[in-house]
Amino acid sequence: MRVLLTGVGTRGDVQPVVALAAEMRRRGHDVRLCVPPNFIDWVGGLGFTATPIGIAMRPPSGAAAAQASAPTAEQLRALVAHLVRDQFDATAAAAEGCDVIVAGGAHQYATRSIAERLSIPSVVAVYAPVALPSSDHPPDGEPGGDQESNLRRWQDGSRSWNERLLERLNDNRERLGLGPLSDVLGHVLGEAPWLAADAVLGPPPATQGLRVTQTGAWLLPDPTPLVPELEAFLAAGEPPVYVGFGSMPADQQTGSIAIEAARAVGRRVVLSQGWAELGRVDDAPDCIAIGDVNHQALFPRVAAVVHHGGAGTTTTAARAGVPQVIVPMFSDQPYWASRVRALGIGTSVARGALSAESLLAALRGALDRGVAARAAAIAGAVAVDGTAVAADLIERASA
Repeated sequence: MRVLLTGVGTRGDVQPVVALAAEMRRRGHDVRLCVPPNFIDWVGGLGFTATPIGIAMRPPSGAAAAQASAPTAEQLRALVAHLVRDQFDATAAAAEGCDVIVAGGAHQYATRSIAERLSIPSVVAVYAPVALPSSDHPPDGEPGGDQESNLRRWQDGSRSWNERLLERLNDNRERLGLGPLSDVLGHVLGEAPWLAADAVLGPPPATQGLRVTQTGAWLLPDPTPLVPELEAFLAAGEPPVYVGFGSMPADQQTGSIAIEAARAVGRRVVLSQGWAELGRVDDAPDCIAIGDVNHQALFPRVAAVVHHGGAGTTTTAARAGVPQVIVPMFSDQPYWASRVRALGIGTSVARGALSAESLLAALRGALDRGVAARAAAIAGAVAVDGTAVAADLIERASA
């Protein structure tokens, strides 16, 4: 079987698709990938052939960030038009000769249209329950709304999708000889989307008109060893607190606040620099700054994980049995923060309320023995076979 797997966005959007690609290849299938240009070298190093799609989502840093200005409305419209057309062109080119297309993430505008044009099956998988329209939650994942207000907000969100994208999708479908759409979000998800999230951490919501299949999270096994400097740091004292915000646009003050709070609870700090290029505040030996690191190897050896609440980081920390402190910024991150709190495996701090004092209180809560015990207990309940479940579904659909 020849399968096209496509992912757009940041590392958290792309890595699950690569995990599924690895499982499909292990089963002997011919795998093609569409990934943003900044991930082409990475997936090539893993042995995959990839077509670039979209743009590098990495924000500017340093002097470039200081000089950057917000795009105008006209520039945003032009960018959206370019991204939609690029998705159609890249997906169409990569899908030639394929038997099935699987897309990861909700912003997959071309997948189902290209599959329709080629008369092959396709599916879009989302990584969080909050990406699925439901009365259980609003589109931003913030808990607390009633069912009626949640549905109204989804209706408003659907209109917003149409305003931004409907004309552009229909222009590109016309190029393919396909008929026009009337509902962008409904078309993108289709009638039977997949939920690539763990059922314990992210149980499926109630949905109307959707047949949702939950596969479990798509996790890429990582055999990369920790660098000697980090191994030496870990061996030199008690388990530290890990602080990292991945591809989020965190500022330097966020890193400083986290270091101060960790020190206040008597813990050393492993600071992941991330795309924000966070740095140490001094040369004290209780803090080490690192680049890319194997979370699967590191998290079981730390006392707590302070992070932004991405689906992948939340799941990896839960599998490691380590308490979490989430500082959600946008997208599905508030949802994962609410789930960590509900499960009793960590705490959270709203981004707008972040301070050394608020993070200190959250860290103290996460390091409580009861929270640590619940985090350790739930680790064994987190499924590890999400890619295998998805691969089985692909094979059955193409049989």
